[in-house]
Amino acid sequence: MLPVSMQPRALIMSSDEADWASEICDCCHDAKQCCCLFWCCPCFACKTTKEFGQCVCLPLLDVFSCFRPITMSTRTSVRHRYGIRGSLCRDCLCATFCPACVWSQISTEMKDKMIPTMLSDIIQY
Repeated sequence: MLPVSMQPRALIMSSDEADWASEICDCCHDAKQCCCLFWCCPCFACKTTKEFGQCVCLPLLDVFSCFRPITMSTRTSVRHRYGIRGSLCRDCLCATFCPACVWSQISTEMKDKMIPTMLSDIIQY
């Protein structure tokens, strides 16, 4: 059994909705992430989808189409999971016209919502 080094924060639903941790065009703030998106956006999307707990190959369905239903639905799902304000129309527009920015925003949001877990306190028998 492998130890877990990171666990997601508990989802706290409230009447107040939050904003995204990054704006849609903030994809260049993280150089490593920006390079990965530039050279192989589908690979980055698959990695992000896996971290979100979905099928790793799901974003590949978007590769050959103008409209990107998987990118849009993943952004919508992240928005609902973390209580972020927005609309389905904005999700559709962002996913259609800048899918790389959407995957960057999703990845940044997931990183922002993760907290490290200290495993040194766990006693193993």
